[in-house]
Parts: sequence; C-alpha cells; structure tokens
Amino acid sequence: MKNIIIAGLLLSSGLLSAQVDRSQKPAPAQAKKININDSQIFTTANGITVILSEDHKLPRVTFELSMGSSPRIEGDKAGLAEMAGSLIMSGTANRTKDQLDKEIDYIGATLSADKSSILLSCLSKHTDKGLTLMSDVLLNANFPESEFERIKKQNESGLMSTKSDAGTMAKNATVKVNFPNHPYGEVMTEATLNAIKREDVMNFYKANFTPKGSYLVVVGDITRAQTEAMVNKYFASWNGGPLYTNPTNDGNFSKGNRVIFVKKPGAVQSVVYVTFPIKMRTGDKNQLALNVLNGILGGGGFGTRLMQNLREDKAYTYGCYSSMNITEDGSWMSAGGNFRNAVTDSAITQILKEFEKITNELVTDEELNLTKSAMAGNFARSLERPSTIARFALNIKKYGLPTDYYQTYLQKLEAVSKEDVLTMAQQYFTSKNCNIIVVGNEEIIENLKKFDADGKIEMLDAFGNEVKEVKKADIPKEQVIERYIYTVTQTKNQKELAKKLKKIKSYERVLDMTSAAIPIPLKMTDYWVASVTEAQKMEGQGMVFQKSYYDGKTGFTYSMQTGKKELTADEMESKRKSSGLFPEMGYAKNGTNYELTGIENVDGKDYYVIKITEKDAQSFDYFNTSTFLKERSVAIRKNGEETVETSTTLGDYKVVSGIMFPHAISLSVGPMSLVGKVSKMVVNGKIDLKDFKD
Repeated sequence: MKNIIIAGLLLSSGLLSAQVDRSQKPAPAQAKKININDSQIFTTANGITVILSEDHKLPRVTFELSMGSSPRIEGDKAGLAEMAGSLIMSGTANRTKDQLDKEIDYIGATLSADKSSILLSCLSKHTDKGLTLMSDVLLNANFPESEFERIKKQNESGLMSTKSDAGTMAKNATVKVNFPNHPYGEVMTEATLNAIKREDVMNFYKANFTPKGSYLVVVGDITRAQTEAMVNKYFASWNGGPLYTNPTNDGNFSKGNRVIFVKKPGAVQSVVYVTFPIKMRTGDKNQLALNVLNGILGGGGFGTRLMQNLREDKAYTYGCYSSMNITEDGSWMSAGGNFRNAVTDSAITQILKEFEKITNELVTDEELNLTKSAMAGNFARSLERPSTIARFALNIKKYGLPTDYYQTYLQKLEAVSKEDVLTMAQQYFTSKNCNIIVVGNEEIIENLKKFDADGKIEMLDAFGNEVKEVKKADIPKEQVIERYIYTVTQTKNQKELAKKLKKIKSYERVLDMTSAAIPIPLKMTDYWVASVTEAQKMEGQGMVFQKSYYDGKTGFTYSMQTGKKELTADEMESKRKSSGLFPEMGYAKNGTNYELTGIENVDGKDYYVIKITEKDAQSFDYFNTSTFLKERSVAIRKNGEETVETSTTLGDYKVVSGIMFPHAISLSVGPMSLVGKVSKMVVNGKIDLKDFKD
C-alpha cells in the first residue's frame, strides 16, 4: 500500500509520466565556457614581451625565451639555423661546455636551446643561479671552433643516414615540392654543410637572437614582483639588431597531380606521402574545423577513414595516417604510410579516393562526435599542465586570437557541424592537385605513371634535389674498372701495374670514427695481407664491439650482441669474389655478375655506376667520371624479410707507398652512421692478427 501511494505521488508530479527510451543516446550536454585564469603580460624597455603564469603548487619555475624573427632563406648554406641551434650550448666567454654542464647539473636544472629559443627549468630556490647560466648563454655564447667541428661531424653522420632512410627522404621531398623558394623548402646537403663556417653561425646568432619581438614565458612558483626583478636583472642589458620580418609565400600549388619518385634500390616496401600546401596560418578562424576534418580522415587513431580502409579492410599496411601542419610561416597536409611494393599503386588509389570522398559527402554523426570527443578530451587534459595557460596567453598575443578563444574553445568545437567539415574539405582539400611522393624500388615506377597528370615521373634524390636523367655510358664496363685501377695505382699499363702490386704485401689502416648516435669515440682497424687475408675490428673505451676475419679457407664475424659466427658457404663464396687489395681486378676471372648501368649525377657530380648482383644482394659502386676514383658504394642485402643497406662514402685520397688510399671514409648501416678519418696508414708493416685467432 505504501509503495502504491509513493508511485501515485510520483505520477501526479509527472516524474513517472514516461519511461526512459534506452535505445536512444542522450543528447550531449551543452559545452560550457571554461574559467581560465588570465596570465600577466608586460613588456620590457628593450622589447621583450613577458607572459607570466603563476603556479605555486610545486617549487619549480620555467623560463622559455622565444625569438620573434622570421625564418630566412639560407640558399647554399641550407642548415645554418639548425647548426647554430646545436651550438648555442657549446660554451660561453665565461664557461666552457663542460663547466656549463656541471653547473647546470649541480642545481638539478634543465637548460637547453635551439635555433630560435632558450629554455630553463629549475627549482624556484635556484632561480638566480639558473638565470645566471641562461643569461650567460644568451649574451655570451662563443661557439668554440672545436665544438663547431664536432657538430659538423655529427651532421655529416646524419646526412649519411639520410641516404638510406626512406622516411627522411620522403620528408625532404615533401618540403622541397610543397615549398620551393621558401625557408621550409631548404634541406641541408653535404655541399651546404661544407659551405657553413663558424663565422656564419656567429652572424646568424647575432642577427636572430634579439630582444625586439621576443617572448619570455614564465611559469611556476614565482610572483609578478619577483619576475619583474629577475627580468630586469638578467635581461635588461640584452641588446640586438632590428627584428627581421619577411612574409613567406603559401607554397606551390600544383595544377594536376604530380608524381615525385625517390629511388631506394632494393626496397621491399615504399614510403608514400600524398601532400599539398594549404593557404592557412596559425590562428585562422577555420583552423579548428580543419583539424576536426583531419581527425576524421586520418589523424585520430585506428577509427579513422584511412586506417579503416587501408589497414583494416585492404591490409595494405600497419598504419596509414594524415597530418595537418598549420604554422605561422606556411601550412601543409600529408597522408600516407609504408606499403608493400606490390600494393603501392593500389594504396595511392585508395588515399586519393578518401580525399575525393571527404570533399563530396557529409561525414557521419558518429565520426564527427568521436573526433570532437577525442579533441575535447585532449584539450581538457592539457589544462592540467600549468604551462598550457601560459601557452594560451602567448598564442592570443602572438597570433591575434580573441581574448576568450580558449575559454570558449569547447563551445567552438561543439559547434563544428558536418556541413562545416564538408565546407573545409571543399575549400582546402583536393584529390586532383596533389604531390604524390614515393620512395622505393624502381620496379614500381611504371605503375605510378597513371597518377601523374602528364603521365611522367619526376625524380629527386635523398635530399629533395632534382636527379638528372641517367645517361648512357660512353665506355664499356671493363674500361671503367681498368681506369680506376690505373688511377689508384698510378700506373699506365699492365706491366707497370703488375710490378707495383707485387711490392704490396700488406697494409694496416686505422680510422677514428664518430657517430651522432654513439657518444664515445670509436676506432676501426682494417688489415689486409696478400693475397686474400683480411680482418677488421671496431673498438672503443677498451671494448671490441665488432670484428671479422677471412683468409680464403676460414672466416667469421663477431659482435657483442650475437657473439662469434662462422661464415656460411654462401658468405665464404661472396668473400672469395670480393677479397684482395682491389677486388675489382678479379671480376672478369671469378665470375662476378656485374654491369655498367650508366652515368648518374649525384650531388652535382657525374658517376659511372657499376652494379654487382649476387644471390640475395646487390651493390652499386660509383666512379667519378672525371677522376675515375671510387667515391661511393651501396650494398643491399636481404636478411630474412628485411633488407639491410650499407652505404660507404670515400674521399680525401692520399698516396701511401705509391698507392692512392681514401683517408675520409664514412659508413652508414640502416639508421647508424659513422664518419671516419684515417689516423694511421702503414703499407708493408708488421701485421699481428693474433686477436683474430682465438
């Protein structure tokens, strides 16, 4: 009776007048305006805009100083800004790099710099000391010659890696094609690196690190009064030249689809980027809606259209993604991934179909709501970081956003409709005027011509530079080898050659090696004893990392990871064909399968290219057409399902005992690169191979 009375009261009040329909999703609650505390902003007499976000929960404080100058076109010194950024922390007029590092470590601080900013993070009790070090770097960086050379070698190592890294090749091609005559379209090469001098780095720093137009973002356990005092104490004396401003173009918009190919011999899969520039800059009113579009297309995880189509449905790849890159100096869109050679053209077809579909049809409610929910969640999580509030204030000030932009962000996000997404796609997207970047094996080229508006393929090298058409060789392969041998032995005929080679019994060569990936100096020692014995070891800090041995009858390899392994029969046969002081001399006699593929232009030089084919391997030797010296070698070998590429660059040939030997030797194996200089070269000296006998 009591329950009946209660039910009657509820019915009379209307609370049970209808049952809940659980088959329908409840309507989402209306997004609310977020209460975000305003940052404090003031400008110093020398032109620094200071943005302070107080947060006294933890006893830490961060100072991030960003320059306001526009990026510059560097031309034949492309990579200068990156070089300068790498060197800023290399020492000051008051402290060496080691002293600077020790003082930073002593207070448990972080102090870092790049081409346009310096960042300090430390305990609030160490603010004075931290700013002493930060201001010393800012005002007194002196770019020591020794550090300049060290960073230059690191860059040389990185450039070596680029030649075998398909992902980096694709990125280089993307910026080159999207942004010609633009700072974004500049890529460091060996030539531009060699053109950069220490004086260039110093001049760049003076010109770009200037207080005018700069921003100092301060976050953490510090008050307004303390901030003003610290800024006045450590930055008031900072002077510099005028702010450099130079409006950049929006990029190169293709008329019809273009196919750009970067050759990577032996590749079993292709890297594909379908890309184009976008007429938009940071802070544009359409940026939020365009980001929603990208989240639906391929920027939002496994549920996106590209992933569902190319991974889940077609199984072409492990991942296919899109990225929307909106910056203050230029913007672009890219979509793609890694695909098996056999399905490269099919993958491009599907990516273009997704581009076309999203420009012609409304997205679904589910796609829209899932993407907006993910973006709202990311935004909410970002509010947990104190630095976010300061970044908001910086963006509002720097890009002219409405003062309530972030307070109303969720409302603006919720307001993005399916119609808005379609409008964004039709305004900014295209499936007809794309730059289709492909890095891979030449065997797939014919299948790519159908995507180009003119049915042609544009060829670029690893650094995004145009590759000239391979020319037919003007001499036979035998003559290339003969001219090379005569050149390095400094002989003119077979009689002189035989006489000189008879005198060469052995050599020992020591290379001092450096690598951007390995912080310790390495030493590689090569031995050769007539006529076929050869050995090699790599060591550092008293440890032997790798070694190998071959004497015509036995052979092995050793590494710290895998231990000692005897050479297989196939490996012994390969060694037999490639052993000797000059293995090329034996090609005709030992049955080496080699051919002269033509004349290729690499980094502005013409080379005769000799291709050697084995069972599971190919190699390409590059002989300078002017000097006949071998300057590069690329070996590609299958290791199970993977392909391992080894690239060797040879230079600085010097005469030792009548033979020209390269004294600059750089190696690249996959992502690992080593730059070496010969520190010892002894011909016909005493050779001790006992380290290879145990």
